Order: sequence, then C-alpha cells, then structure tokens
Amino acid sequence: MPVSLEVLRTHIDYTAWASERLVQSASDLSEEELTRDFGTADHSVLGTLVHIFAAGRIWLWRLARGTHPGFVHETDRHLSVLQTDWPALHTRWREWALGLSDEKVREPLSYSDMKGRPWTQPLWQLILHVVNHSTHHRGQVAGFLRSMGHAPPLTDLVLYYRETTPGAPVTRAAQQS
Repeated sequence: MPVSLEVLRTHIDYTAWASERLVQSASDLSEEELTRDFGTADHSVLGTLVHIFAAGRIWLWRLARGTHPGFVHETDRHLSVLQTDWPALHTRWREWALGLSDEKVREPLSYSDMKGRPWTQPLWQLILHVVNHSTHHRGQVAGFLRSMGHAPPLTDLVLYYRETTPGAPVTRAAQQS
C-alpha cells in the first residue's frame, strides 16, 4: 500500500514542525532538567532529542546517497546544535523530497543498517519509518517534560493539519449537554 508523494512530503514537514516545537520547549529547561537521566536508552531530554536529530541525519544520508555523516557526534550534544543544525537538516529533507516522484518513492532502496546488515525496502516505507521513529521519541520527551512538571508542546498530527492546511474546513463539533 504505497502512499503518495504528497503524503510523504506532508509527513516530512510534520516531523520538522513537531520537532522544532519540542526543541523550543526544551530551551526553557534548566541544564539539570535537560540532562536528567530517566533510565532510558538515550537517558535525557537532550540525549533523546539528539538521537532523533542524528537518526534523521543518517537516514537522509542513506536515502539521498550523500556523504556518511556518522551517527551521534560529541558536538551534537548541545541544545544550540539542535536549535541551528536541526532546522537546517529539516530543510535538506524538504529539498531532497522535492526531487522525488510518485514512481521513485515506490522503488526499492538497498542500504545497510548501523550493524552493517543489508536491507532492501521501498523508499516510501523508509520515509514513514523516519517520521514514526521521530514521533515515538518525541513522545518519550513529552513524558520526561510532564514528569518534571512541564507541559509539553502539542505536537499531534491532527493539530499540524489544522494549523498548516490553508482553507481547510476545520470546525469544532458542538458539545453534547
């Protein structure tokens, strides 16, 4: 069940929109809150955001066949990097997606994972994986924020649609009494 190029581009935009909201929210945290260890694989708000950023960078390299960027660099582990380099990465994703066609996204792409294992999958599946991976980890960060008493930003896909679809007929249903 391949999805259209328009849907893929929309989801690339969505993941940028949601991630940028979360980085903005993280900028209100103290250094202790930003790096507090929650006992997860990426440990903290900062570590999890860096993981999402680095994963997006490595996947774009795989899909676009660019220069291998490595995964997480020590220099990535700063909020300022996420505030400057991540939006630039989102721009590169959008520019790359402009060069795709509906036919291209259905084609299989061969790549190797971080352990060197070879895989071949349709491009559209890999793009949706990147979006889903980011959503999963943004949810973790939202939970971290809540546990520290901070309200996470709203990053629901439906809110993205409401805020970014010009002229879309979005109405609120009347409440039942």
